[in-house]
Amino acid sequence: MAYKKSRSSNPSYFDYKDPKTLQRFVNIYGQIEPISKTNLSAKQQRQLAREIKRARHLALMPFAVSA
Repeated sequence: MAYKKSRSSNPSYFDYKDPKTLQRFVNIYGQIEPISKTNLSAKQQRQLAREIKRARHLALMPFAVSA
């Protein structure tokens, strides 16, 4: 039986000023996790990507993790 996270644990909206929340949806290489791992709707995934890109542009989050 496959286990699927409930969507209730995900925030209802994303904000670029909250990098701690956004960091949950970025892997160790700095890539945004796919919908299959985040269990977000398509609309939420687009909003997440937009807010992560804004946070990166304003230097609140790194573009890539250096080795």
